[in-house]
Amino acid sequence: MAIVKGIKVIAENRKAYHDYFIDDKYECGVVLSGTEVKSLRAGKVNLKDSYCQVKDGELWLIGVHISPYENGNRYNLDPMRNRKLLMHKKEIIKLFSKTKLDGLTLVPTKCYFKDSKVKFEIGLARGKKNYDKRDAIGEQDARRDIERAMKYKGRYDKI
Repeated sequence: MAIVKGIKVIAENRKAYHDYFIDDKYECGVVLSGTEVKSLRAGKVNLKDSYCQVKDGELWLIGVHISPYENGNRYNLDPMRNRKLLMHKKEIIKLFSKTKLDGLTLVPTKCYFKDSKVKFEIGLARGKKNYDKRDAIGEQDARRDIERAMKYKGRYDKI
Protein backbone atom coordinates (compact mmCIF):
# COMPACT_ATOMS: atom_id res chain seq x y z
CA MET A 1 0.00 0.00 0.00
CA ALA A 2 1.44 3.38 -0.97
CA ILE A 3 1.95 5.96 1.73
CA VAL A 4 -0.18 9.01 1.01
CA LYS A 5 1.52 12.31 1.81
CA GLY A 6 -0.41 15.27 3.11
CA ILE A 7 -3.09 16.02 5.66
CA LYS A 8 -6.63 14.60 5.70
CA VAL A 9 -8.86 16.08 8.39
CA ILE A 10 -11.00 13.49 10.15
CA ALA A 11 -12.91 15.69 12.62
CA GLU A 12 -12.92 19.22 14.00
CA ASN A 13 -14.15 20.40 17.36
CA ARG A 14 -16.22 23.46 16.44
CA LYS A 15 -17.73 23.63 19.90
CA ALA A 16 -14.27 24.34 21.33
CA TYR A 17 -14.03 27.50 19.22
CA HIS A 18 -17.47 28.53 20.47
CA ASP A 19 -16.72 27.91 24.15
CA TYR A 20 -13.05 28.97 24.35
CA PHE A 21 -10.49 31.46 23.11
CA ILE A 22 -7.74 29.28 21.62
CA ASP A 23 -4.33 30.87 22.37
CA ASP A 24 -1.77 28.30 21.16
CA LYS A 25 -2.07 25.10 19.15
CA TYR A 26 0.13 22.02 19.43
CA GLU A 27 0.37 18.86 17.35
CA CYS A 28 0.70 15.52 19.07
CA GLY A 29 0.47 11.85 18.26
CA VAL A 30 -1.79 9.38 19.99
CA VAL A 31 -1.54 5.74 21.10
CA LEU A 32 -4.29 3.72 19.38
CA SER A 33 -5.17 0.12 18.66
CA GLY A 34 -5.61 -1.21 15.12
CA THR A 35 -9.41 -1.25 15.16
CA GLU A 36 -9.49 2.35 16.39
CA VAL A 37 -7.39 3.45 13.42
CA LYS A 38 -9.76 1.65 11.04
CA SER A 39 -12.71 3.38 12.68
CA LEU A 40 -10.93 6.73 12.33
CA ARG A 41 -10.39 6.06 8.62
CA ALA A 42 -14.18 5.74 8.38
CA GLY A 43 -14.48 9.11 10.18
CA LYS A 44 -16.28 7.79 13.25
CA VAL A 45 -14.92 10.06 15.98
CA ASN A 46 -16.56 12.66 18.21
CA LEU A 47 -14.43 15.37 19.83
CA LYS A 48 -17.29 17.19 21.53
CA ASP A 49 -16.94 17.61 25.32
CA SER A 50 -13.39 16.22 25.33
CA TYR A 51 -10.30 17.63 27.02
CA CYS A 52 -6.68 16.83 27.79
CA GLN A 53 -5.05 16.41 31.17
CA VAL A 54 -1.50 15.93 32.44
CA LYS A 55 -1.18 12.98 34.87
CA ASP A 56 2.16 11.72 36.19
CA GLY A 57 4.11 13.60 33.54
CA GLU A 58 2.06 12.16 30.67
CA LEU A 59 -0.59 13.85 28.54
CA TRP A 60 -3.96 12.06 28.34
CA LEU A 61 -6.91 12.58 26.01
CA ILE A 62 -10.18 12.22 27.91
CA GLY A 63 -13.73 12.05 26.59
CA VAL A 64 -13.06 11.38 22.91
CA HIS A 65 -15.52 8.86 21.49
CA ILE A 66 -14.10 6.62 18.74
CA SER A 67 -16.87 4.29 17.62
CA PRO A 68 -16.10 0.55 17.62
CA TYR A 69 -15.04 -0.86 14.27
CA GLU A 70 -17.89 -2.89 12.79
CA ASN A 71 -15.73 -5.86 11.81
CA GLY A 72 -13.50 -5.70 14.87
CA ASN A 73 -15.43 -8.17 17.07
CA ARG A 74 -13.38 -9.00 20.20
CA TYR A 75 -10.52 -6.64 19.32
CA ASN A 76 -12.64 -3.54 19.85
CA LEU A 77 -11.83 -1.53 22.96
CA ASP A 78 -13.98 0.80 25.05
CA PRO A 79 -14.94 3.74 22.81
CA MET A 80 -14.63 6.29 25.65
CA ARG A 81 -11.33 5.08 27.11
CA ASN A 82 -8.55 7.52 27.97
CA ARG A 83 -5.80 7.66 25.35
CA LYS A 84 -2.21 8.71 25.81
CA LEU A 85 -0.97 11.64 23.72
CA LEU A 86 2.62 11.70 22.52
CA MET A 87 4.61 14.92 22.98
CA HIS A 88 8.10 15.91 24.04
CA LYS A 89 8.63 16.07 27.80
CA LYS A 90 9.54 19.77 27.71
CA GLU A 91 6.31 20.61 25.91
CA ILE A 92 4.26 18.60 28.40
CA ILE A 93 5.91 20.40 31.33
CA LYS A 94 5.26 23.76 29.67
CA LEU A 95 1.59 22.90 29.10
CA PHE A 96 1.23 21.61 32.66
CA SER A 97 2.61 24.84 34.12
CA LYS A 98 0.34 26.99 31.93
CA THR A 99 -2.76 25.03 32.92
CA LYS A 100 -1.94 25.16 36.63
CA LEU A 101 -0.69 28.75 36.93
CA ASP A 102 -2.76 30.60 34.34
CA GLY A 103 -5.98 28.60 34.69
CA LEU A 104 -6.05 27.53 31.05
CA THR A 105 -7.48 24.32 29.60
CA LEU A 106 -6.20 21.87 27.00
CA VAL A 107 -8.86 21.11 24.40
CA PRO A 108 -8.54 18.92 21.27
CA THR A 109 -9.48 21.04 18.27
CA LYS A 110 -8.79 18.73 15.33
CA CYS A 111 -8.07 15.09 14.49
CA TYR A 112 -6.34 14.31 11.21
CA PHE A 113 -4.10 11.93 9.29
CA LYS A 114 -0.65 13.31 8.54
CA ASP A 115 1.42 11.03 6.31
CA SER A 116 -0.74 8.03 7.33
CA LYS A 117 -0.32 8.71 11.07
CA VAL A 118 -3.13 9.91 13.32
CA LYS A 119 -2.45 13.30 14.89
CA PHE A 120 -4.44 15.48 17.25
CA GLU A 121 -4.23 19.25 17.39
CA ILE A 122 -4.74 20.48 20.92
CA GLY A 123 -5.31 24.07 21.86
CA LEU A 124 -4.37 25.96 24.99
CA ALA A 125 -7.74 27.55 25.70
CA ARG A 126 -9.19 30.28 27.88
CA GLY A 127 -12.92 30.05 28.64
CA LYS A 128 -15.41 32.50 27.14
CA LYS A 129 -18.13 34.24 29.09
CA ASN A 130 -21.69 34.37 27.78
CA TYR A 131 -21.34 37.95 26.54
CA ASP A 132 -18.20 36.95 24.61
CA LYS A 133 -20.17 34.19 22.89
CA ARG A 134 -22.96 36.64 21.98
CA ASP A 135 -20.41 39.10 20.56
CA ALA A 136 -18.86 36.35 18.43
CA ILE A 137 -22.26 35.32 17.08
CA GLY A 138 -23.08 38.97 16.28
CA GLU A 139 -19.80 39.38 14.40
CA GLN A 140 -20.46 36.21 12.38
CA ASP A 141 -23.96 37.43 11.46
CA ALA A 142 -22.64 40.85 10.39
CA ARG A 143 -19.87 39.24 8.31
CA ARG A 144 -22.40 36.91 6.68
CA ASP A 145 -24.71 39.84 5.83
CA ILE A 146 -21.82 41.81 4.30
CA GLU A 147 -20.75 38.84 2.18
CA ARG A 148 -24.32 38.29 1.04
CA ALA A 149 -24.68 41.98 0.10
CA MET A 150 -21.39 41.93 -1.81
CA LYS A 151 -22.44 38.80 -3.67
CA TYR A 152 -25.67 40.32 -4.98
CA LYS A 153 -24.36 43.88 -5.49
CA GLY A 154 -25.00 45.07 -9.01
CA ARG A 155 -26.73 41.90 -10.08
CA TYR A 156 -30.24 43.36 -10.43
CA ASP A 157 -29.39 47.01 -11.12
CA LYS A 158 -29.39 46.62 -14.94
CA ILE A 159 -33.01 45.49 -15.25
